[in-house]
Amino acid sequence: MRNLKARAALEGRSLRDLVLTLVERGLQAPAVAPAAAARALPTVRLGRPMALSADMLNHADLSALADE
Repeated sequence: MRNLKARAALEGRSLRDLVLTLVERGLQAPAVAPAAAARALPTVRLGRPMALSADMLNHADLSALADE
């Protein structure tokens, strides 16, 4: 909200006018298909989840796990 107020003041507009403009711009933007967004990042399967205890969260143990 603070950023919006500052931007409205810098542009010499009311907060209401700025928010309406930004919402309209967002509604007019092309929709991004969920499947396309999901393809942007690869999925890595690591098998079963690992439960790590607090004493295993050190550099040497994590490095050993990464080497497996």
